[in-house]
Amino acid sequence: MLTSEAEIIIDAGSAGESEAKEIMRNLRLLYGTQAGELGLDRDFGIDMTGPETGALDMPMEMAKARLTAEFVRKTQQYEPRVRVKQVDYFAGDADGGQIKPKVVIEFV
Repeated sequence: MLTSEAEIIIDAGSAGESEAKEIMRNLRLLYGTQAGELGLDRDFGIDMTGPETGALDMPMEMAKARLTAEFVRKTQQYEPRVRVKQVDYFAGDADGGQIKPKVVIEFV
């Protein structure tokens, strides 16, 4: 299970401080929203239960791969000024099977 808060790291790039802050706000909102919660855009957010991702019912390594693809796809769709460079996962609640993603992005 994905924890509610993804850590976001921005590699050094050419954007100014205000643009970097705006991008961080946008990505926190995107990654912290479950797909389907936003009434006017049901695709906005990270989908952990849909037919393409369905990460909640999968073995951990398969769930990580599907979630990584979801982070890449949604970042391209909703924040085209950056791209996902890598996604790492850290154990959250070991008994609950939770994982915490760390998304590293870079400016394009």
